Amino acid sequence: MTEAADRYQELREIVAAVLEIEPDELMETADFVDEYEADSLRAIEILARIEKKFKIEIPQTLLPEMRNLKAVHEIVASCAGWTD
Repeated sequence: MTEAADRYQELREIVAAVLEIEPDELMETADFVDEYEADSLRAIEILARIEKKFKIEIPQTLLPEMRNLKAVHEIVASCAGWTD
């Protein structure tokens, strides 16, 4: 696996753990609220775990945009300066 694929898988595992589902159940564009009944506390938990894992800071203002795995990856990649 490439470094980019590894990071994507790590993000999937973090989000799935917070949503209390299996990583393979997490669809890339499935809305966390609509599909997995996530609330704002879970969103904050996802943000906190990602920041801790990747040692980055994500502005709280971006939290509403982190509605699915694809969006989370794009925001994290931007904040972390990933170019892949």
